Amino acid sequence: MELYYDEMESPVGPLTIISDSEHIVRIEYGLFNQMKAKMQKWSERYFNNPKFIHKPGIVDHVKTELQDYFKGKRRDFSFDFTFHGTPFQHKVWQALYDTILYGETKTYKDIADTIGNPKAVRAVGGAVNKNPFSIVVPCHRVIGANGKMVGYNGGLDKKEYLLAHEAK
Repeated sequence: MELYYDEMESPVGPLTIISDSEHIVRIEYGLFNQMKAKMQKWSERYFNNPKFIHKPGIVDHVKTELQDYFKGKRRDFSFDFTFHGTPFQHKVWQALYDTILYGETKTYKDIADTIGNPKAVRAVGGAVNKNPFSIVVPCHRVIGANGKMVGYNGGLDKKEYLLAHEAK
């Protein structure tokens, strides 16, 4: 099995985009070489120890959509992606993608209610933290019950930037 990746610069730092050649399987903050061990561990769980190949061009369509997002020309994404995680994580990630519109925010409790498990607020937080599609699946739009910014896998500075960008 082979997974292909390329990187791009963005206003929130470098992004690595990973594809299985048919679907995007991950978008991560940082350069691939900085997260190679993390990606290897993650991929062993879902792809039977794949080989990562740097293949510029394979994700150009994704890079274009992300660039348009940062230029304020795009609010939604149209490329194919697929989730790799637990059934619970899939449910949470799909709820983020389907229910939090551009420029909106919701709480972890809102997401727990959306998936029909109102007592799973902490578990929702754990799933949000493992979101494999930074920016596209809008975990940056999830805030604490008190309305404050809490935790973000990419760092609160990135979360603040993305929310301010979408508020424009």
